[in-house]
Amino acid sequence: MHYDANRVRERCVFTTHTPVEAGHDLFSYEDATRLLGDFLPLDQLKLLAGPDRLNMTRLALNLSGYVNGVAMRHAETARRMFPGYGIRAVTNGVHVPTWTHPAFVRLFQEIAPDWGHDPEELSGADQLSDDAVWTAHQEAKGDLLAEIQFLTGLAMQPDVPLMAFARRMTGYKRPDLLFTDLERLRAINRGQPFQLVMAGKAHPRDEGGKALIAKIHAHMRSRAGDIPMVFLPNYDMALAKKLVAGADVWLNTPLPPHEASGTSGMKAALNGVLNLSVLDGWWIEAWVEGVTGWAIGHDDQRHGDDAEDLYNKLERTILPLYRADRGGWIAMMKESISKIGPRFNSQRMMRRYASEAYLR
Repeated sequence: MHYDANRVRERCVFTTHTPVEAGHDLFSYEDATRLLGDFLPLDQLKLLAGPDRLNMTRLALNLSGYVNGVAMRHAETARRMFPGYGIRAVTNGVHVPTWTHPAFVRLFQEIAPDWGHDPEELSGADQLSDDAVWTAHQEAKGDLLAEIQFLTGLAMQPDVPLMAFARRMTGYKRPDLLFTDLERLRAINRGQPFQLVMAGKAHPRDEGGKALIAKIHAHMRSRAGDIPMVFLPNYDMALAKKLVAGADVWLNTPLPPHEASGTSGMKAALNGVLNLSVLDGWWIEAWVEGVTGWAIGHDDQRHGDDAEDLYNKLERTILPLYRADRGGWIAMMKESISKIGPRFNSQRMMRRYASEAYLR
């Protein structure tokens, strides 16, 4: 029996989602033939999915007429992983009305009534008044602080900068990077106090991720008398909405090139929260140093000094700006909204999928 792979390719689009090895499933051909029977001859299947084991990613690459990664950098990484395939890039986006705090909804409604359907209108957010932006942010921050106190009993302060880290807890995301040098962190806090909130869950079978959560709890207990820090339980979408809206700084520390895209920082930016992130995934496309946020480390293969760079950015740039130049901080908030919101949204993403992938 002959199967026409070209006809299949005409109908299939494949989005590869991760450079992490565990995200690319491999199965034995013994299992495949047991399930498929004689539906597809084994020799043909091996041509499509690899000679030794059935590689689901390679099968999808060979049977799809359009293949893309979920950020420009991710597409570059995927092309190195699977040379010989034309892998394009459609950077992820977020649904703007879902992730915007009600206080900012009211602000955006005043300047761009159709912003929810056409987020490109948020390009005018840099014209919002400083007072209006700061008032909206403090309302969102107040909601987060109230949630923190409700869940943990810890009363954090509205006038002290609050850094947030919340995502799936696994090794390559390096959620413990901030705790690399506890004495340095303590010294920074003595000179320029800050607060930290974290949240996230590990995959049930990710023992390393579970161990990281336990390690972070231990670090927080060891510094409980020095730095206000808390790990929120039961991380879900409702809690995420409060976190991305109410923090002052959104921290992201993956080990490149393992971050395919990431979207939490996009959600934070909609609410004027400033990103402090490693240059991987989507952030390379949105990052303008000192304008939309800040980078940790360099855009190359050197990542041994990421913790040191993180501490230096906090101590020398971010915390001094928050305390000494409120106008400068708010200007960055407005740049974050006006430059990131119009671009990193689901409307733009779906238009590109429709025009480039589905209607080809």
